[in-house]
Amino acid sequence: MSSTRPLLQRVLRKLKRAAYSPLDTYDLVAGNRPPDRLIFTGDGSWRAVGNEFLGHFKNLGGLEPGHKVLDVGSGVGRMAMPLTRYLRSGSYVGFDIVQNGVEWCQKNITPRFPRFSFLHANIINTHYNPGGTVPASAYVFPFEDANFDFVFLTSVFTHMFAEDMLNYLSEISRVMKPGARCLITYFIMNEEASTAIRDGKSALPFRPHATGCYTASPEDPEFAIGFDETYLRTQFASRRLAICTPIHFGSWCGRQHYLSFQDIIVATKG
Repeated sequence: MSSTRPLLQRVLRKLKRAAYSPLDTYDLVAGNRPPDRLIFTGDGSWRAVGNEFLGHFKNLGGLEPGHKVLDVGSGVGRMAMPLTRYLRSGSYVGFDIVQNGVEWCQKNITPRFPRFSFLHANIINTHYNPGGTVPASAYVFPFEDANFDFVFLTSVFTHMFAEDMLNYLSEISRVMKPGARCLITYFIMNEEASTAIRDGKSALPFRPHATGCYTASPEDPEFAIGFDETYLRTQFASRRLAICTPIHFGSWCGRQHYLSFQDIIVATKG
C-alpha cells in the first residue's frame, strides 16, 4: 500500500498556499524571515500568517504590549517577528525542538530585539526531531511557576500524541500566572468533523489511533494528530484551564464558516 503522507502534504499545501507578496520578498532580503529551505512551519505568506495570529493573540487571547509571553514551538520566528512590533514593554521567550530554526532566530531576531530569546529543547519527535533525547511526555519547561501572562502554541499539538500533549498542557498551566490566558491550535474531532471526513470533504482523513487521539497518516502518525473535543474539555478542566467559549473551529475539515485553518482554543488559568 502506498503511503498517504505525500498526498496529505499536497492537499495541505493547496489549501494553505498563498502567493508571496512583495513584502515577503522584502522580509527575506531584510532578514525578517528565513530562507525557504529552513521553513518547516507551513506554507503561505510568512507575513500574512504571522499578522493573522497577532490579531488572534490580541483579539481572542487578550495579549497586551506589556505582557510576558511564552511561545511553545517557536519554529523559525513566524509568530515572533510580528510580536517584535507589538510587545513594546513586554518580553518573549520561545522554544522549539528543531535546532536550525532556533539558531536562525537566535542569530537574526535576538540581536535586534534583546527582549526576545529562543531555546532549543532536544525533544523526541519522529517527524521533526527523530534524534531527540528527551520524551515530550517527561519534558519540564525550564521556567518558574506562574511566570507568564500569555502562552501560545500554533500547530504544536497537531503533531503530538496524547501522553505528550497532556504533559505539555500541565506544564502550560504551571507556568501561567493566575488569570493568564493561553491560545492553542488543534485539529478537533467532533460530530461535525467526523461527518465531513465520512463525506470526503476534509483535507485530513483522521482515523482513531489511541484514547482520545486520531491520526491522518498511520505511516507517520505525528504528521497530523487530532483530538476528541470531549476529551480535550476534560483534560483542560483537570488542569485548572477554563476554555473560553466559543471554540473557534477551522476550515481543515471543509467547513464553510471558520476563523483559521486549524481550530483555536483559548483558555484562562483558574
